[in-house]
Amino acid sequence: QSTEIPSYVSNCPSNGLCSRLPPDCMTCNTNYSCVYGKPATFDCKVKPHVHCVDQNNHEQENFTINMTCQFCWQLATTDYVCTNSTNCMTVSCPRQRYNATCTVLDHIHCLGNRVFPKMLYCNWTGGYKWSTALALSITLGGFGADRFYLGQWREGLGKLFSFGGLGIWTLIDVLLIGVGYVGPADGSLYI
Repeated sequence: QSTEIPSYVSNCPSNGLCSRLPPDCMTCNTNYSCVYGKPATFDCKVKPHVHCVDQNNHEQENFTINMTCQFCWQLATTDYVCTNSTNCMTVSCPRQRYNATCTVLDHIHCLGNRVFPKMLYCNWTGGYKWSTALALSITLGGFGADRFYLGQWREGLGKLFSFGGLGIWTLIDVLLIGVGYVGPADGSLYI
């Protein structure tokens, strides 16, 4: 018998709940015929040298995991982490994408490969500065200069001919541009 401890054991918390173990610490009977989007139950067993407990603090080897039936690449964006692009241009068309490699977070269970490729949009900018937009909003906001600068011509004309909504629209725009809620009309990010 080998006394060598496998490498995956270092990632497995000792004496924690079995249902909270990372997927590398267990083997599950995967039911690929489950109904997509519906709750599914999988029978799992801890790998050798891994110790975990149930709700009553009793050591377990066999347990079940409840999860939603879906493949890893179908998870919500908050359930995985992706690599960032190194070749995206800072000023470009908003439709530019890049290939990213995404990895599912340890506590999330899903079907299929836990590391998968995904096409993501580049963060891009049209060259608009937040500080310039805010300065225009404070000084010339009553004339719509901030909205004209951001490419929002209709709103700019509305502010110009209503004298900044008699000052109310101007104050609101200073606040909205200050917190970053109002941005460039083309959907780009501020510099």
